[in-house]
Amino acid sequence: MAEAYWYVAHTYSGYENKVKANLEKMIKNRNLEEQIFEVRVPVQEVVEIRKSEDEGTEKVEYTESGERKPPKKKKAPVQKVVKKKLFPGYVFVHMIMNEDNWYLVRNTRGVTGFVGSEPTRPVPLTEEEMMNLGVQAPAVQPGFEIGDSVRVINSAWVNNPVGVIREIDVSKQTVKISIPEFMNGTPVSMDFTDIAKI
Repeated sequence: MAEAYWYVAHTYSGYENKVKANLEKMIKNRNLEEQIFEVRVPVQEVVEIRKSEDEGTEKVEYTESGERKPPKKKKAPVQKVVKKKLFPGYVFVHMIMNEDNWYLVRNTRGVTGFVGSEPTRPVPLTEEEMMNLGVQAPAVQPGFEIGDSVRVINSAWVNNPVGVIREIDVSKQTVKISIPEFMNGTPVSMDFTDIAKI
């Protein structure tokens, strides 16, 4: 199975959420959830301070007898938490790159192209670039648990009999499985993509 990377698609300004919604709809309609994993418009919460409606120049008012009225208290400024786009005009797509996926994203309404792309191939972001941008890839949740029986579908152990999961390391996307017929069941480390649940 090919490896998934983060790519950055350039969109018309203000179309980021529309592009995200359109892409997610097409991914679902075409059953591409196992190839295009996530579409993200990075946002951050910002506290905006707005003037209240009553705030302004203080009016001096007098009573009928000519005495000055006490000034009205000004209302405090209103604080509101709003979500602002970290990168206006850009949408992040976590996917396995192939011709069909490239064509789907590239031809989504509102997308103008990929950032850092060669004429036919977009350039993926590295993990370091993603962290510098403040966008961390979510941990991939495996579809199995400790104690599950699995078969090896990729790697040198592909022809071995059934193994049992002994450890799972989500951060490294690896598992340790023991195969009873091999080295007295000593656990062997493998990637998530090397095994399939039985």
